[in-house]
Amino acid sequence: MARDWVVVRVAPDQLIAEMWVDLLRQEGVPALIKPSDAVSFMGTSALSCRVLVPQERLEEAEALLADQFGDDEATAP
Repeated sequence: MARDWVVVRVAPDQLIAEMWVDLLRQEGVPALIKPSDAVSFMGTSALSCRVLVPQERLEEAEALLADQFGDDEATAP
C-alpha cells in the first residue's frame, strides 16, 4: 500500500528540517525532507525545506513539533 506524504512544516533551512525529522522519527513518526529541497553533495541547503509525513500521521506530527518547537518557528504548508 502506497503512502500519501504531505507537508507538515516548512523549515527555514535544511539543518532545522533535519532536527524536526529526527524528532519525529524518534517519536515513531515516519518523516523525510522533500528530496528536491535538500542538498547532500554540497553540504546543507540554506533555503527552506519541506518536511513530509504520511497523511495519516499529520495531526500527530503537528502536535509533536508544536510541543517541542512551538508554532511560530516555522511556516505551515
